[in-house]
Amino acid sequence: MSRDICIHAWPCTYYLEPERRWVAGQLSLTLPSLRFMTDSTGEILVSFPLSSIVEIKKETSHFIFSSITILEKGHTKHWFSSLRPSRNVVFSIIEHFWRELLLSQPGAVADVSGPRTRGKELTGLMAGSQKRLEDTARVLHHQGQQLDSVMRGLDKMESDLEVADRLLTELESPAWWPFSSKLWKTPPETKPREGVPVTSCEPFGKERILIKIPAIISHRTESHVKPGRLTVLVSGLEIHDSSSLLMHRFEREDVDDIKVYSPYEISIRQRFIGKPDMAYRLISAKMPEVIPILEVQFSKKMELLEDALVLRSTRTSSPAEKSCSLWHAASGLMGRTLHHEPPIVDQEGTALHLQTSLPALSEADTQELTQILRRMKGLALEAESELERQDEALDGVAAAVDRATLTIDKHNRRMKRLT
Repeated sequence: MSRDICIHAWPCTYYLEPERRWVAGQLSLTLPSLRFMTDSTGEILVSFPLSSIVEIKKETSHFIFSSITILEKGHTKHWFSSLRPSRNVVFSIIEHFWRELLLSQPGAVADVSGPRTRGKELTGLMAGSQKRLEDTARVLHHQGQQLDSVMRGLDKMESDLEVADRLLTELESPAWWPFSSKLWKTPPETKPREGVPVTSCEPFGKERILIKIPAIISHRTESHVKPGRLTVLVSGLEIHDSSSLLMHRFEREDVDDIKVYSPYEISIRQRFIGKPDMAYRLISAKMPEVIPILEVQFSKKMELLEDALVLRSTRTSSPAEKSCSLWHAASGLMGRTLHHEPPIVDQEGTALHLQTSLPALSEADTQELTQILRRMKGLALEAESELERQDEALDGVAAAVDRATLTIDKHNRRMKRLT
């Protein structure tokens, strides 16, 4: 994913200090930098990285016009005014990304302090894949629990239909029939099906948190925003304000659509009949970590727009092909490191060295990769067994629904004859 994707852009004016005048243009925010482009010539007057910002403040120019000032390293101060849709919106979004960048700098500094080896890059990639696999396994487990709850509900429905059958038989029998009392029996307790654990009807892990990120939240209108937090649960989504107060909770089945405007901006909507929809728009520097999880939970309700198509272009191959190629790449690198393959020699006896800027895989990286691969293999095997169990459960649900439908139709015909 390109780091130069425009996160947001706002019409505004910039104070040009040498000429002592305001210039109309557009202020655009990308992940690494902030820049201002003029409307008249398209020239970029200002461009500086977010990491060079020392302070962001709300001020007024000439005691009248509301402005945002950004103090850069070297005591360079930039003035931006006439911000649309409002100064608070622009300030909140820029401050959010700047703050998240500062919070992530200690780890980034630690990584830069030493040489970035091929093993470290591969380990980070594998750790991210493992996290995605764990999130998918949680959702899959919750789905299995929901299927078990459906099976228990169908078992209870079959028991109720047996009671209805006895009652109808009693009503159909003549009044002089002497053995009608034998028809009144306590229905036997429904035995649970094999492979279905006997648990409460509440789905397991209902409040389990998959991920929690800070975000800038707007509700219905983009002119009013507030900092808050998005929490992705197994059972739905929760939006909190900066004081951790719940603003709204979307149950998983209540979410009607999720639009992805860019890798950092999404909107969540729940439709209502006869009243306005419940819609929230969220911007976050951590949003790329959330979108893959949302795609697992709401695959049929996700819609990628504009710059968000970059996410799809980076996933041209299937997940299975990616995991397979990644597995072979890791195996190949580890094999070359463990067996210390000799260098390739040409006809003149000169050693041919690969022109790579990164050092080879170390023994520590090899061990860490081996552990990650083992955990991923275990997760994949467990997911496979759970999918097989859910396939059998779905077959059982389909058969039980067919039986219940036929029984209900038969009971309806019997009731019509009685009336």
